[in-house]
Amino acid sequence: MGSTSQPRRGNTRQRIQDVALELFEQQGYEKTSLREIAEKLDVTKAALYYHFKTKEDILASIFEDLNKPIEDLITWGETQPRTLETKKEILRRYSEALARSAPLFRFMQENQATVRDLSIGDTIKHRVLGLVDLIKDPDAALTDQVRCFSALFTMHAGMIALKDVNGDPEEKRKAALEVAVELVTRAHDPGVPR
Repeated sequence: MGSTSQPRRGNTRQRIQDVALELFEQQGYEKTSLREIAEKLDVTKAALYYHFKTKEDILASIFEDLNKPIEDLITWGETQPRTLETKKEILRRYSEALARSAPLFRFMQENQATVRDLSIGDTIKHRVLGLVDLIKDPDAALTDQVRCFSALFTMHAGMIALKDVNGDPEEKRKAALEVAVELVTRAHDPGVPR
């Protein structure tokens, strides 16, 4: 196969995750049944049940797999000095992690109520707050705290709002990252005139 994207491992668990996420995106989480996932995979419901007992188990496993790089980033960031270069590196790595998990991120944006009700909702909130803590100074003024939150939301919005804008996805990702870096740079050194 001549695919340029990074292939996911071909094991059954990952095939289930891929098909489930595709169906969740197409017809919505609530309207997708385990039976439909099994049928699309051409396996029995019992075979599917061997790996996952519920749709929430499938969604949680997808989230855990794609969230691991972000958890690793938070762990790394906690060991680094609070320099502007560190903050820029955190934003760069976060931007790349978001790009790799684009299908899940789009699903979460389009199904916010469902995600909020599931166990992953708290994890997402915790992750965003953890990242904000790494890019803002502990004694930051309120406007600088807003800038840091806005930096992350700029990257999130870039994945969603810019998807319908003409242009290369990588260029759009870089543009959102550039704006996020500007916000954090301003928050890091509020005395710099703009």
